Amino acid sequence: MMNLAAGFDSVTAPAWTDLADELDAWAAQGKAACLWWRDDDAVEPTPQLDDLIDLAGGVPLGLAVIPAMVRPELREALTGAPQVAVLQHGWRHANHGGGKKSEFPPGRAPRDVAADLAAGRDRLGDLFGDVFVPVLAPPWNRFAAEFEPLLPEAGLIGLSGLARSGGLSATSVATVDVHLDLVAWRGDRGFIGEARALAGLIGELSARRLGVAPDSAIGILTHHLVMDRPAAGFLAEFLDLTRAHDAVRWVGPGALLDARR
Repeated sequence: MMNLAAGFDSVTAPAWTDLADELDAWAAQGKAACLWWRDDDAVEPTPQLDDLIDLAGGVPLGLAVIPAMVRPELREALTGAPQVAVLQHGWRHANHGGGKKSEFPPGRAPRDVAADLAAGRDRLGDLFGDVFVPVLAPPWNRFAAEFEPLLPEAGLIGLSGLARSGGLSATSVATVDVHLDLVAWRGDRGFIGEARALAGLIGELSARRLGVAPDSAIGILTHHLVMDRPAAGFLAEFLDLTRAHDAVRWVGPGALLDARR
């Protein structure tokens, strides 16, 4: 696993100028970094979701929605947000694992997995229509490889996990992973901190620019229901910087899938 904080330590914590310098290095080489954004656990309109959409502005956003829990009002809330695409966040975000939490752990009955995948795909397709992009973003970013053949059978054409934990590999569908989760789940569930977030982003960018990592889109992961002010402030500054830089392209999950075909 690549060390995302390579080149930085507690004394030389990265700053915003370091991120700007890295993007300038991309521009000097005539390259453009591809970024995308996924947010998890949406089920209904909330003030937190409103804040998230306002923060995104025109930046594309993949909103992972829990099909079994979604309320029809969410569709209405997204009608004025054309930059938002809906992804499938499992079925009911239920833990079926005996160890690490997973809705689709190894050994679960394939018939039950297939039923959950299809039910989720049908529910979101019926409710959101073309706003739904058939990508599975499994809860807890875990999906047993043995169930991969069930994805296209359920009408799902993409799979999105967390690359930091090894990612989710797939051969029959496109893989569109995220790389940096801004929530400190093992801590207080607040923001991971500016230095850690900047180090992660700079590490992912430099690895791609130098050719030591696959030239894939870099994904940012948020959870609007637990987003605190420091995380929102970081995102606001990050969005301002990247939207104004010629070496950055923000893309939505649909465009990522089109590029992988």
